[in-house]
Amino acid sequence: MQLINLQGITLSYGQPPLLDGVDLSLYSGERACLIGRNGAGKSSLLKILCAQIKADEGSFKVSSGVKIAQLEQTVPENVQGTVFEVIAEGLGAQGALIQRFHQLIQAVANDPNPQVLNQLEVCQTEIERVDGWDINQRVESIITKMELDTDAQLSSLSGGYKRRVLLARALVCQPDLLLLDEPTNHLDIESIQWLEQFLKKWDGALLFVSHDRSFMEALATRFIEIDRGQLAEFACTYSEYLQRKQDLQNTEDRHNALFDKRLSQEERWIRQGIKARRTRNEGRVRALEAMRRDYADRRVQLGTAKMDIQQAERSGKIVAEAQQVSFKYGEENVVKDFSIVIQRGEKIGLIGRNGVGKTTLLKLLLGQLKPQEGQIKIGTNLNIAYFDQYRALLDLQKSVQDNLSGGQDMLQIGAKTRHVISYLQDFLFTPERCRQPVSVLSGGERNRLLLAKLFLQPANVLVLDEPTNDLDIDTLDLLEELLIDYSGTLLLVSHDRCFLNNVVTSTLVFDGDGKINAYVGGYDDWLRQRQIPRVEPKIATPIATKVPAALAMVKLSYREQRELDALPTQIEDLELQISRLSKELCDAQYYTLKRAQGEQLEGELKLAQETLEACYVRWELLDQH
Repeated sequence: MQLINLQGITLSYGQPPLLDGVDLSLYSGERACLIGRNGAGKSSLLKILCAQIKADEGSFKVSSGVKIAQLEQTVPENVQGTVFEVIAEGLGAQGALIQRFHQLIQAVANDPNPQVLNQLEVCQTEIERVDGWDINQRVESIITKMELDTDAQLSSLSGGYKRRVLLARALVCQPDLLLLDEPTNHLDIESIQWLEQFLKKWDGALLFVSHDRSFMEALATRFIEIDRGQLAEFACTYSEYLQRKQDLQNTEDRHNALFDKRLSQEERWIRQGIKARRTRNEGRVRALEAMRRDYADRRVQLGTAKMDIQQAERSGKIVAEAQQVSFKYGEENVVKDFSIVIQRGEKIGLIGRNGVGKTTLLKLLLGQLKPQEGQIKIGTNLNIAYFDQYRALLDLQKSVQDNLSGGQDMLQIGAKTRHVISYLQDFLFTPERCRQPVSVLSGGERNRLLLAKLFLQPANVLVLDEPTNDLDIDTLDLLEELLIDYSGTLLLVSHDRCFLNNVVTSTLVFDGDGKINAYVGGYDDWLRQRQIPRVEPKIATPIATKVPAALAMVKLSYREQRELDALPTQIEDLELQISRLSKELCDAQYYTLKRAQGEQLEGELKLAQETLEACYVRWELLDQH
């Protein structure tokens, strides 16, 4: 069944138009994902569908009886009250009546005076008159289904549970079409997975905007892309969409190249014709004029961002070392008996629900907080760039370029100077956009500005706290490539499962009550490893080898030099052996092995790890000569 139909919709806030004569139909039961670059018009299209704004041209038809509900991108600041009251607001006047009934029930429980009892009786009569008891049951049913606390104040809930309450408010009116704008932003992985499963079971139609690739792959049955004012539809999986999109782009590039070649030939002909003869083929001239108009009207796809991380001098080999660190807020354990040695070049992801203490751990490791127990040693020659700190430094009233340069026209980037607008164009800001205040930027554009500000600073340690929120897929892919190739140390907090899989080499997972476990690999690797009962390894204390000054000046013998030259290869072989043994121990077939075979694998792994540690110690000793 067709729910809505858009025909010839045009919306413009200037030139070129944001939506340029687009057509769209949505049907019951489908889950369509709306994708496109930041500023392409996705949120504007959603606003047209829920009648918040009106298109400049075109028709918008909704089938009879179809209800449309929307989940806002951010939690509105003016929404207050208990979970029951907020959800009941989604039912309009009947919801307000049920809200009143619920408040009176609570008042009677606290103070059963005659006046309150009379008000309750009047309210019950009114509910019966409008046949509203089914409405009350509907609110209570969805609260149960979403595992919410009826009487909890919305202000006391975490961001994930606030979004869950707002989703319940949107669904309580039993809509035929639900509109979601970036529903996974600021949600932890647990909340994202809950939302995925809930929406898969929901039988209404869904149109959602998202840049979370795992979320899209799991949920979408159709992709609708906004590109240069036009809509393109792809009824396939996300991976198939990427391939089809690339094929279409290649075809467009070939057509444009042929058109440009023909236009160039016609331009040469018209110039020669003026010299060669007084009369010309008027039909050919008119065709050339049409080609000129087509060329002028062509909307070229916005280029790819050109981000680059400014590398600082190498840090010391040890970036941070924590030994038996504990930290509490009141009686709540945030970090408990945590030990780790972070070495130069590691890329570590932090996984845990919102509010569990990921940012606190970062501050401890960076020396911004002191542990209440244990000790943390910070490495030498560290140049730290911390993504989260720049969010507070954006002045919404100042222009984009002034936020970046402080009013200066030129920027110092390494040993070079660049004009601020030229630098911002690498991050897909047009000169006009550079002069506009930050307050008019979309969420993705603000994040691109934050990255531009961050990458001005030379760094050998990058700390990124949720850098992927609101970024479009193209920018996200580029950021991934930069971080994969980055030679410094990376500490990354993210709830984007695909991003974690592609970037990090190990993960720190918050398992509750301050306990933090380390795993090799990304998010999917953690899922596999956590299924196996883990034997906590003993944290080896690095051996502090003191070399006398006189000995340090002694030249290595031929034999020692040969040993030093061979150590990198030996270390690489040991790391490959440890990786192979770890995979074998993580494999499901491990459980089918005989006890003796299992003990042999564990023994080989332990020996390889001890040998690797000894090689590192020996390398440091020889390298000091």
